[in-house]
Amino acid sequence: MRGENPRSSPIPGALPSREDLLAFIAGEKAPDGAKTPNRIGKREIARAFGVKGEAKAELKAMLKDLQAEGAIQRGRKSFHAQGRLPAMIVADIVSRDRDGELIAKPAEWSEAGEPPRILVSRPRGKAERGPAPGVGARVLMRVALLPDAGPREPAYSGRVVKILDKVKARVLGVYRELETGGRASPIDKRAREEFFIPPGMSEGAANGDLVALEPIRAGGFGLPTARVVERLGSLKSESAISLIAINAHQIPYVFPPAALAEAEAARPADMDHREDWRALPLVTIDPPDAKDHDDAVHAAPDQDPTNPGGFVLTVAIADVAYYVRRHSALDKEALLRGNSVYFPGRVVPMLPERISNDLCSLRPSEDRPALAARMIIDRNGRKLRHTFHRIMMRSKAKLAYEQAQRAIDGSPDETTTPLLDSVLKPLYAAHEAIKIERANRAPLDLDLPERKLILNKDGSLARVVWPERLEAHRLIEEFMILANVAAAETLEAANVGLIYRAHDAPSLEKINDLNEFLSTIGVKFAKGERLRPAQFNGVLSRVKGEPHEALVNEVVLRTQSQAEYAHENYGHFGLNLRRYAHFTSPIRRYADLVVHRALIRALKLGPGGALPDENPRELADIAERVSAAERRAMAAERETADRLIASYMSEHIGATFKARISGVTRVGLFVRLSETGADGFIPAQSLGADYFHFDEGARALSGARSGETFRLGDEVEVKLLEAAPFAGALRFEMMSEGSGKRRVREFSDRMSRRAKKRAGR
Repeated sequence: MRGENPRSSPIPGALPSREDLLAFIAGEKAPDGAKTPNRIGKREIARAFGVKGEAKAELKAMLKDLQAEGAIQRGRKSFHAQGRLPAMIVADIVSRDRDGELIAKPAEWSEAGEPPRILVSRPRGKAERGPAPGVGARVLMRVALLPDAGPREPAYSGRVVKILDKVKARVLGVYRELETGGRASPIDKRAREEFFIPPGMSEGAANGDLVALEPIRAGGFGLPTARVVERLGSLKSESAISLIAINAHQIPYVFPPAALAEAEAARPADMDHREDWRALPLVTIDPPDAKDHDDAVHAAPDQDPTNPGGFVLTVAIADVAYYVRRHSALDKEALLRGNSVYFPGRVVPMLPERISNDLCSLRPSEDRPALAARMIIDRNGRKLRHTFHRIMMRSKAKLAYEQAQRAIDGSPDETTTPLLDSVLKPLYAAHEAIKIERANRAPLDLDLPERKLILNKDGSLARVVWPERLEAHRLIEEFMILANVAAAETLEAANVGLIYRAHDAPSLEKINDLNEFLSTIGVKFAKGERLRPAQFNGVLSRVKGEPHEALVNEVVLRTQSQAEYAHENYGHFGLNLRRYAHFTSPIRRYADLVVHRALIRALKLGPGGALPDENPRELADIAERVSAAERRAMAAERETADRLIASYMSEHIGATFKARISGVTRVGLFVRLSETGADGFIPAQSLGADYFHFDEGARALSGARSGETFRLGDEVEVKLLEAAPFAGALRFEMMSEGSGKRRVREFSDRMSRRAKKRAGR
């Protein structure tokens, strides 16, 4: 068997046995002389067992086999035994037990059953003293299994390493008016009790308003009492709905005074340590409603006779590192937030507006400091070389995607007419070259349109639109990808630690699921020795223009692993790139700010280049935190959109809609409306008098007697029966007949017509 090694101590370069590897990952046994680390990733495993050279590839394959078998699970950048928590986790303090001890649960839990409870251990000596959390805090915690724990006792003990989010005194709730006073139901699902609001303490709140509460007293008899300190508006408004998501996911949205003071005290950068590039006609191209502009681009034909048909590309990015220094109040708050969060009607920025919308926003005709990548490409879009520069720039124009595209398509306006020949045409010509390289590289080519929610003046949803994806969008994306690759290559060459944007290949289990689904629509997935994005592109090209094109794109997307930030490089599968680091958005992503600091330090470009002391463990901690913040933001944004649409749909109870079946389970069907992209559910028991059984391979529900079948991807008509705006949930009734029943009815109709025709002869 591959990797078998009967020795208990490792032989340098050899692989551990399966049993030793599982024991090490479970924290039960380490090789002789080795300590079990807090995080157990491929690097830590290789170091502990002395795996070197070519054997590392075999170790990676061995770990993938164990994942496919379900023996181990992979976290953000570490492994742990099936059903076991990693040594270091992010956890929420959820309650106290009868003895007053704090109880925590993991912040994320994807396995079956309830998440395990963790007894928060009390520090005893001075050496063990650490932060003191309370109920409701999110913490970074080192945990250990309690081997003798009973079935009703906590399974783990945990020591708090760091408080990630402090307990907030205010509580958000939905107000309900009573004859004497009122009541407020907390939006936190973990809260079991309502609050009583005494007369005169409601701040004029109306039925159904979202309110901020300040508890007055707890305990004693009756409900706890609170007063309304802020009326936040109707639950139909985006401001209230997004605030629910912000609170539910504990997203910091109020800047501390120290961070605001630093931002206000900041002054425009000078020319110290900078090159003067203000004459270069860089332009920003963004959505029309963008408030901050952190990237600008330029392209020109390369005048070097050895590079005929080539181009010189420039990507200039706002120099955030100049203003946000390591360990400052601004830096600490930016790391806590991790990234900006975008809702339909508001943005929760990573940095105060003084920085993001003023000093670092690349406004037209204003001097702004930037970090620029200058890249030379050949006529086929291949990057030949690149350099990084710390510059002072002056944007020539602020353009919207649609505006730039109209100019190229023959309809320039007052702003784009003088830029058409000198700026825009060279940009698009360079993009034509880049597209050749992209086609050769063959990254994953999904076609999934993104919806945009348009609001009324009162913050309610007006309509949902699906903006067209333009060549201008692709141009900016490809320029940014090139700059991100250049950043990663530069830092690797300088041997400076960085945070990669990493994306692993899909798991074997997901590939098998995809194969089963594709077989139901007559499409085969071309397997090979090594999985590549081109294999998925082959599937997508075969369904181009077919009725199930959108569905296959969605299923292929679900097959992919989730991208993350990592301090170790394992490539980017989706982009088919060996090394990749986010460099282009330091205003809204902390990982990009880390990369900027690393470049400034590696290339000796002046102040602002402080890194986490070359400490891989600290870089790993930052990568883990910003990855968690990204998932938190995505969940909050998704829930807000779902609640807004559910509120909008609540005005259309009884209406019918065109939809597509987007999911099939034993208990019912999930459908997605064609017009709004709203998701809803149809219980299996409501499909008819027949008993519908679940065919997992065919992704279908089929009637036992009638043969009526509803299959994943079917286009159907549904009626809205119920909308729950607070939960963001919709329930529908199926109005279309399943495929089997249609065939039976059509056959019966044909036979009836033939019988009538014979009778009339």
